[in-house]
Amino acid sequence: MLAGLSNNLVSHMKALPPDWPGNIWWHWVIFTIIILVFFLGSVIMFIYMERRVLGKMQARLGPNRVGPFGLLQAIADAVKVLMKEMVTPANADKIVYWLAPAVTFAPVVMVLAVVPFANGASLADLNIGIIYVVAISSLSSIGVFMAGWSSSNKYSMLGAMRMVAAVVSYEMPIVLALASVVLIAGSMSLNDIVIAQQSYPMLLMQPLAFFLMFIAGCAEINRSPFDLMEADSEIVAGFHTEYTGMKFALFYLAEYGEAVVMSTIIATVFLGGWRGPFLPPWLWLILKVFFVFFLMVWTRTTLPRVRIDQLMSLAWKFLFPLGLINLLLSSLEVLAYPDGIPWYFIFANIAVGAALVMLMSRFYKVGGGRVAVG
Repeated sequence: MLAGLSNNLVSHMKALPPDWPGNIWWHWVIFTIIILVFFLGSVIMFIYMERRVLGKMQARLGPNRVGPFGLLQAIADAVKVLMKEMVTPANADKIVYWLAPAVTFAPVVMVLAVVPFANGASLADLNIGIIYVVAISSLSSIGVFMAGWSSSNKYSMLGAMRMVAAVVSYEMPIVLALASVVLIAGSMSLNDIVIAQQSYPMLLMQPLAFFLMFIAGCAEINRSPFDLMEADSEIVAGFHTEYTGMKFALFYLAEYGEAVVMSTIIATVFLGGWRGPFLPPWLWLILKVFFVFFLMVWTRTTLPRVRIDQLMSLAWKFLFPLGLINLLLSSLEVLAYPDGIPWYFIFANIAVGAALVMLMSRFYKVGGGRVAVG
């Protein structure tokens, strides 16, 4: 029995050849299908999971009518949206207006090309995978700005400008958090970063980077409490106010798709990705992705929406300095232990991270009942 378990673990560790199953074109076809199935399946389950978890946390049922346990509710909503009339504003810039949903949606799927579902099992194992993720994930904001500008609607424009401001601001803490991980792993390949977490997940060695990545990631993908880009109490529905039917469905799909991508990147970089005992590697990755999304739903249920000045202040006055300090400390650790940081630094990093967050929170202040602009 022990021999069987040992052989099973060894088989999980074997790297898949880059041209598996023997032809590069079949490799691309197979992994493109895998990515699309994973993406669309995760979006459907995320929508269902969010509604059910929110229902439980708010002492109500959530969807429970369509299909067993309400599992088909997301599909029913998709059919309903696709049957709605697509209306285009008379004063809209038609070409830009129609292109915006596609420009927003396409980069979301493209990010998953470098995510490993097992050792070496990815569409493209780039040695600059982290740079690819950061670069491609930022392109969706162009589509959002196109939607706001082309709609000939002031509320849409305000929502689009908020999105651009959030992406520019929160990209900095994300890059600093990922840079700290790259320093320790010694590679920008996502597969190599997972392999580097053989002894312990990066969450334990880089707790502050995880904290930065999670908060900045939620802000960048428009998750509560940072969903100011479509705040219904302020700007109707934000950048997609004038969109209906299939075009609105693409924005909705892109929003949950960004949650899938952000959860997948966090699970890969900080939680060991496909690593884990007994279960298949791809199943470990999926379980970790859903765990990260559960944390996002939890924060949505718990925290109220912030103001736009608080959103900007949090990025530049709190997360950005913490990211710089964490990068400096990570650099010193790598310089002191070039062959690998000892495991007992886990406790020191957790203590230092908690102390820095508490210390910065003492200096970080936002306006209470007024709008802080300085």
